[in-house]
Amino acid sequence: MNGEQAFLEWLKEWEKNLPSVPLTSIVRDPSRTAILSVDLIKGFCTIGPLASPRVAGIVPNVACLFMRAYDLGVRHFVLTQDAHDADAVEFGAFPAHCVAGTPESETVDELKALPFSDLYVIIPKKSISSSIGTDLIPWLESHPAVNTFIVVGDCTDLCIYQAAMFLRLRANVLGLRDFRVVVPADCVQTYDLPVDVARQIGAMPHDGDLLHRIFLYSMALNGIEVVATLS
Repeated sequence: MNGEQAFLEWLKEWEKNLPSVPLTSIVRDPSRTAILSVDLIKGFCTIGPLASPRVAGIVPNVACLFMRAYDLGVRHFVLTQDAHDADAVEFGAFPAHCVAGTPESETVDELKALPFSDLYVIIPKKSISSSIGTDLIPWLESHPAVNTFIVVGDCTDLCIYQAAMFLRLRANVLGLRDFRVVVPADCVQTYDLPVDVARQIGAMPHDGDLLHRIFLYSMALNGIEVVATLS
């Protein structure tokens, strides 16, 4: 077995052995805890060219986590969501999706239906970044006491990675030693595009399982707390 094969085998075992952590051990002070939900909108779950059944599959887990966190006293729910211009530059890399004002840009019904949805802070974004050109930084600056973020949504290797890494690196730069970024693996996911299908449509392939695993690993490597689930 060469080095690459050995690493990939190790990576599978690492993911398989991720710990299940009690939510109560993360939500130590609900007033200082926030859930950051990234791109759990219809255009990535149920309708449009980028809708993925893999992503839709995590919605029940996330809705359950929202409810459990709320029951523990959490009141900070920040939802960063694609809301593109109709002629977005990003559409040169991805098919046109989640244009502002269309059904694709709407929060998924399962989250909208929760009885505390009026607490949600919806932050539109125009790229895979939740922090560039958005109101996330002003929100963070106006809530300096919040020091624990649970990051959920999609895609693990794109928008989730960008959001979680931004939070972690910002805290590192600011010297916030008690700052925690937690990613439950069962509440994040990415899409899958097999090589044969990608060749047929002239797109880049995307192995969902592998990229999900690698980017979970990369986040953990950088000090983000990656867990299997928040029990």
